[in-house]
Amino acid sequence: MDSAELLEQLADIHLPAAVSFWPPAPGWWLLAILLIAVLISSGIKIAAAIKSRRICAFALAELERIYTRYAQAEANAETQQVEAARLLFVNELNAVLRRVALWHYPDAGIASLGGRAWVDFIREKGDASRINEDIAAALREGRFRPHCDIDVEGLKEFGRHWISSLYQNRNAVLNAGKSNA
Repeated sequence: MDSAELLEQLADIHLPAAVSFWPPAPGWWLLAILLIAVLISSGIKIAAAIKSRRICAFALAELERIYTRYAQAEANAETQQVEAARLLFVNELNAVLRRVALWHYPDAGIASLGGRAWVDFIREKGDASRINEDIAAALREGRFRPHCDIDVEGLKEFGRHWISSLYQNRNAVLNAGKSNA
């Protein structure tokens, strides 16, 4: 037998079957699971941020609504009615601040705080850089006074600033938790 005959007896080269895309290698499964976990986590954080932004906007709108009601009463009323409207504004502002605080710190026993403890809580938890002694006295004792000589504009701006600072602090805490993880 010569070499030509031997070569004719050999079978053709069989190519292996094409590599299929399914099932993927274990590394791809891990990557897919990691990607899904990141997407779910990001979705939850985005939803929480959107909810927080909406609640902040609602609280600020409520503050604006009570201020508008006070401004209308001041423009259309006598001195006694302006005093009553000012007291009502102080009490309603206190209620808005308390509701916002209850949202952020539901287990802190805020509902029972009053007087100096309430003002101390406000100073401790939010940015109270705009609070002065008149505002503190109005928040502490406003509902018990027969009349209140408070700068309503300053009180409104304090409320707006304090509410905004709580939501900014909440987002900063969420972002800090994200960077520490």
